[in-house]
Amino acid sequence: MVVTIIGLGLIGGSLGLSLKQNGFASKIIGVDNNPNHTKEAAELGIVDEVMNLEEAIEASRLVLLAIPVNTAKKILPSILDLAKPETVVVDMGSTKLGICEAVANHKNRQCFVASHPIAGTENSGPSAAFPTLFMQKVAIICEKELCNREALNLAERLYKSMYMKLIYMDADEHDRHIAYVSHLSHITSFALGLTVLEVEKDEKTIFNMAGSGFASTARLAKSSPQMWAPIFEQNSKNLSSVLEAYIDNLKLFKKHIDSGDSDEIHKLMAGANRIRKILD
Repeated sequence: MVVTIIGLGLIGGSLGLSLKQNGFASKIIGVDNNPNHTKEAAELGIVDEVMNLEEAIEASRLVLLAIPVNTAKKILPSILDLAKPETVVVDMGSTKLGICEAVANHKNRQCFVASHPIAGTENSGPSAAFPTLFMQKVAIICEKELCNREALNLAERLYKSMYMKLIYMDADEHDRHIAYVSHLSHITSFALGLTVLEVEKDEKTIFNMAGSGFASTARLAKSSPQMWAPIFEQNSKNLSSVLEAYIDNLKLFKKHIDSGDSDEIHKLMAGANRIRKILD
């Protein structure tokens, strides 16, 4: 099967490597506005050929969209305009409602599968890609009832070929839940990085003193602003609500720290420990 991947960063690059390794794709075509990315992806064996958007869609059975969500929302209607009746288009974005609304009334909506493979690292670009990124992770498919049978089946086969677990939900439900379990952790990591850098100007001291706890908590602050700023914008309503709840909890910790109430601090931490049952 000929597969086009639009966007050759961490996600798109890892898709290319995985689908070549597992035999799902017979040929992978790459599309990216960044010539350095296309050159690097070809050199790394992520893609077999680089084409412009129109040529790539014409040549492909499956088109995978792995670009920032604001750009995906803008160009998806044009991609569906170019799609042949048998072409299937699957996006990988971390927000779903805006993208789904952008093509809700498109004549080829049934050829589009809105999805989100929940996988990634703090690194970006083709060189950050690796074939096992998606293995044993969760992939969410939204609005499956709006896809035709062939499109949905192909998307499911795609994710199963990478050993991913499939979950189905509404686009709005997806965006509300993902604000808690993904978007909040990224924005708090960015905030932590800013806070430490503002207070501690001697970066060498930070490096020398940083333990594993700080490194793991701040790791996501290294994530690409080009990718994450559009995600925060597209999911701003849900993220604002989540941040309000998070800030309330930070204020509780501050209140009890200021008053020296160790019993209340202990209660807060014990309550948070219940997350162990979920994560373990």
